[in-house]
This record gives sequence, C-alpha cells and structure tokens, in this order.
Amino acid sequence: MTALQTSTGSAYSRILGVGGYRPRRVVDNAEICTMIDSTDEWIRTRSGITERRWAAPDETIAMMSGEAARKAVERAGIEPSQIDCVIVSTVTHMHQTPAIAPLIAHHLGAVGAAAFDISAACAGFCYATAMADAMVRAGTATHVLAIGVERLSDLTDRSDRASAFIFADGAGAAVIGPSDVPAIGPVVWGSDGERAGTIVQTAAWDEVLGPHGEARDLERTFPTLRMEGREVFKWASYTVAAKAQEALDRAGVAAADLDVFIPHQANDRITTAMTRTLGLREDIVIARDIVRQGNTSAASIPLAMEALYEEGRISSGQTALIIGFGAGLVHAGQVVVLP
Repeated sequence: MTALQTSTGSAYSRILGVGGYRPRRVVDNAEICTMIDSTDEWIRTRSGITERRWAAPDETIAMMSGEAARKAVERAGIEPSQIDCVIVSTVTHMHQTPAIAPLIAHHLGAVGAAAFDISAACAGFCYATAMADAMVRAGTATHVLAIGVERLSDLTDRSDRASAFIFADGAGAAVIGPSDVPAIGPVVWGSDGERAGTIVQTAAWDEVLGPHGEARDLERTFPTLRMEGREVFKWASYTVAAKAQEALDRAGVAAADLDVFIPHQANDRITTAMTRTLGLREDIVIARDIVRQGNTSAASIPLAMEALYEEGRISSGQTALIIGFGAGLVHAGQVVVLP
C-alpha cells in the first residue's frame, strides 16, 4: 500500500486578535416595556440587562461580521490575504445556501480561503475556536478567522414577556494562528439532545411556507425563538459549570490561578451562579457584557472579550476561561491565553 503524506502544523495555536461590532440602535428597558407587560426592575432582576442592541436593515450578518473581522485581523497583525479559513457560527443567516462565510471571506479579501458556517447556537464561538486550534496544529490552515454573529431580533417575538427582553444583535471575531507556547487548552464540548425542546425555533420554515411561497398554516406566523428559562438556568448553573471545571482541569489550570472568566452572556444570574459553583476568587475579572448588550448568542464571548480590553480590565498574556452553552442543548469551553 502506498504511504500517504500528511500535513503537520504548528505545535501550538493562540488567539492573535479579537474584534467586535455592535449595532447602532440602543434599545433600553423602557422601550421593551412598551412591547410587553413588564418593568425595568423586573427585567434587571431576572437577567441583569439594562439595554441591548438591535440591528438596522443595513446592519446585515455579512456587514457586521466584516466589521468585526477587519478589527480582529488588524489587531492580529496580519493581512486578510493570510487568512486560510473562515468559520462563521450563526443561527440567523436566513439562507439555507450558500453559507455566509464565503461571502464574508470575499469581502474581507481572504481570497481562496476555505469558508463554511456552523450552527452551534450560543456555544458556536467556542466550537469554532476548537476547530481553528485543531486546524492550525494539524497544518490544514495557518490563520483561521472564527466569527460569531447574530441578528436575534429577527427571530424575537416582541410580545413574548419571557424572552422579548433577552435577545440582541452583534458580531465578534477572532484570528487563531501559530504559537510557540501552549495558549489554547483542550476543548470540553458535548450535547444533550434530550433537552432540545428547552430552546427552539417555533416552527420550521416549510411548516409556514410551501415550496412556492404558499401559506401552509394560516395559524402560524413567522418563526420565533422560545425558551424554557428556568430549565436552561438550572442546566447552565450546574451541568455547564461542571464542564467549565473540566476545561480547567484538562488545561492544568487551577481556579485560583485563573485571571479572567468570559462565559456566554446568557443571563447575569447564570454568570453569578457559575462563578459560585466554580469557586472563583472574588477579585477575578468576570465579563458581564450582557448588562449593556443583551444576549447575542454566538457573538457574545468575543464581544465581551473586546469590551474588557476597551475597559482596560484585561491585558495580553492573562489566562481566561471561555465557555458557551445554548440551544441543542450544546456546550463548549476552553482555557485560553489572551492575545
């Protein structure tokens, strides 16, 4: 049998730069309360959110991703032409095909780059980071652009008191490339499809419209998101927190030695519960970007990371735990060295 040649890459990989894009429109709780029977205090008490960003028609998935990507590439100190692969995590690109990643690669100037979308909801950025890490170390890519982007306002039922105040829009991106030292720890990821019904789209597209645009069910409206908040809270606070501890263990990092905690920005109460379960130090830097941004699903971790840089609360070389969790139910997390 003829022996095949295989590719080899860098011994290690790292995040080289991050960038984000936040839509122009700020929607505060007072505006949300004109849509649902609620109060600012009720929303803040249950989620921590005071305001969120909703995208305008021109702030498309491609546009927001491109802006975030340009910042990440510039901060990584490379040219767009050096990007070998673009991975986009999103659940709100409304076209079944083509994927949005090739279009983003084209507009960015990543000529000829491999490009594809993934659907891992709020864990998507960590999924993409794990894939990029493996690519760089395997030699199938030298620089990978991982993007998380959502326009969740498009799938938000603005009359639903349980969810209308939660979801938001935005994009975050990171460039992953070679490293001389370990800087992305082993991923801990998985799924629990038995609980898939806790976060769902209310209908499949073909349940609403037929192949020629005809209405199939006049009782159904445009699909929106539904979430069993209490069940998700319990799952994230304990089960996902245990997976976060596993990510620390696999990276050989004690909770006491961690500098930064950047969980998916789902709910500020979940962040607090996970912090307690993990036993993190009181002085550790904890991302709470949800307060001003809302829940942006796959975009939330890179957006929160960028915000911590802009606030001067984190710096290059610090050790951070990132973990995402959401519809599926899916989770993924790893320890990273900050760029």
